[in-house]
Amino acid sequence: METPYAEADLLPLSGLAHMAFCERRWALVHLEQQWEDNRFTAEGDQLHEKAHSQQIESRPGVLIRRTLPLRSFRLGLSGQADIVEFLPSTEADAISLAGRRGRWQPFPVEYKRSRDKAGSIAYRLQLCAQAMCLEEMLGARIPSGAVYDGSTRRRQPVEFSQPVRNEVERLVLRMHQLRRDGCTPQARRMPACRNCSMAERCLPELLDGTQSVAAYMQRMTRTSAE
Repeated sequence: METPYAEADLLPLSGLAHMAFCERRWALVHLEQQWEDNRFTAEGDQLHEKAHSQQIESRPGVLIRRTLPLRSFRLGLSGQADIVEFLPSTEADAISLAGRRGRWQPFPVEYKRSRDKAGSIAYRLQLCAQAMCLEEMLGARIPSGAVYDGSTRRRQPVEFSQPVRNEVERLVLRMHQLRRDGCTPQARRMPACRNCSMAERCLPELLDGTQSVAAYMQRMTRTSAE
């Protein structure tokens, strides 16, 4: 990723979670503009309402910025962070903030609906990508962040190790490759397909060759009747 991307080449940062989950899912959403909500996505939207209230809060020892716009021309990503906390720091790579004394350490926080999602590698990678955008924008080094688990109302810490950063870069390169090629990968049935909101559009059982058209239609007819 030596050559910076142009403004027109920037891809949605939020797509990284789709990409980590399934590259066909990413392509259906971001190349074919398809999307299906289910109970899980709807609950996730409700949880994000507070995080996306665009408030700036100052509390003792922490400055909280909600819906902070993000952009990286190195990665070719743009989006926003749910919450970025700025914590007082004496580290050499901490940053200055306009109108604030001292030095501050950025700490991104991502809101997720469920324990499974909050702990999944997909959302840890998405959070790491947010940190990498912030590093480019602020000239800071961000070693960690947290995913807020809406089901337990607890935070799960995330360390932005080099292997995690490498995986972010690998997935981002694949996203840009798929966008350039305009190609949606072939369906591949996985256990995660059961809870995927895109399952009825993706048709993994039918298109990956593991089930005949007749058997698929029979099963769908039976499900509709129930």
